[in-house]
Amino acid sequence: ARCGLHVVKIFSEDNTCRSLEVTATAPAREVCNMLIQKTHCINDNSWSLVEFHPHLALERCLEDHESVAEVQLMWPPGGESKFLFRKNFAKYELFKNPPQTLFPEHMITTCLDANKGMSHSELIQNFLNSGSCPEIQGFLHVKELGRKVWKKFYFFLRKSGLYYSTKGTSREPRHLHYYADIDESNVYTVTQGKKHYSALTEFGFCIKPHKARSGTKDLKVLCTDSEQIRTCWMTAFRLFKYGKQLYRNYHISLSKQNPQTWINSTPLRSVSENTLVAMDFSGCTGRVIDNPNEALSVALEEGQAWRKKTSHRYSLPSPCQASTLSAVIHRTQAWFHGRISREESQRLIIQQGLVDGVFLVRESQRNPKGFVLSLCHLQKIKHYLILPYEEDGHLYFTMDDGQTKFTDLIQLVEFHQINRGILPCQLKHRCTSVVL
Repeated sequence: ARCGLHVVKIFSEDNTCRSLEVTATAPAREVCNMLIQKTHCINDNSWSLVEFHPHLALERCLEDHESVAEVQLMWPPGGESKFLFRKNFAKYELFKNPPQTLFPEHMITTCLDANKGMSHSELIQNFLNSGSCPEIQGFLHVKELGRKVWKKFYFFLRKSGLYYSTKGTSREPRHLHYYADIDESNVYTVTQGKKHYSALTEFGFCIKPHKARSGTKDLKVLCTDSEQIRTCWMTAFRLFKYGKQLYRNYHISLSKQNPQTWINSTPLRSVSENTLVAMDFSGCTGRVIDNPNEALSVALEEGQAWRKKTSHRYSLPSPCQASTLSAVIHRTQAWFHGRISREESQRLIIQQGLVDGVFLVRESQRNPKGFVLSLCHLQKIKHYLILPYEEDGHLYFTMDDGQTKFTDLIQLVEFHQINRGILPCQLKHRCTSVVL
């Protein structure tokens, strides 16, 4: 630290890093904004700082109000722990959908039907009220301390802590044992549960006390049977720990966004030959040419005039050159990830949040000329093959055997950002990363 400043090193997904000087109280939101400005990213509420402990296979997204320097001071000196700058589209999903869509009815003890008729804002405020928080319940697999043995117990999450029943699903006080504290702990995603903890599934999470700086002695490692159930437990833990602070963070993040990223509902357009429109500038002001025949006529006239002006020093792109451009123009897009594996694409999407519409495009490993659209829907990742399709000497791309054709991948993506087409949902969030 120098003059009250702390040096924080932030890493990106490709392991590039940037060092920043921050104050002792600088929250994660402020550090993210600094990185957004330095990397010229679009400022939305999905950029986050992730606390990553590779030796423990644990990671968690810092809440926007948390002090980055204080979190770093809790790490063991000289360890492998680090901060990652990453998108997290799921961070505020709770406030975009009613609580009933997040927590299945069998996991909550208080029925939320009584809240019908309330506005979404009133429902959220009621849900966050410390006196009316529902109790979360369900079976979890728990790892015994110091052993590779896993047992299944029925757990209850309350404001006072996490408990498990020693007799089936009984909630009687004499059957409940205190398991973990909420206020003095944080909840982490277990990234490689089977490898590091011999977990029964890969849907693991860990309750790590603040005092546990290194080693696995004080870690409370659990796992669920599905991604949805893991998300429920981890979200409930965050709600019970931070309460209304999370809701304030959400509203602050909305107010700090670039206006065009949330006022306009239409997706940002890319520079593609298929997004351009014909214009007539022969008069005092320009006008859009709506008639396709007129647009073609103007294009031909412009082409002839352009040839005369340049004295034939250049030529217009040939169909072959246009096809070549269509085949490579997608490489400039943030959603294109090149030749990565199916497993790697799933890992990237899971890291950035299993939210409907998170997507990326990659090269197909099985079909050398094809591509794959990887898309998240209902917390599951689906993969759609994109194949080249030739017709009348022109190259197109299609996902439905030529029923719907696109001249390049940019046009395909932009179409499905507005129209669902054959997909289960529209493309909403680009799975992307930045170089720091």
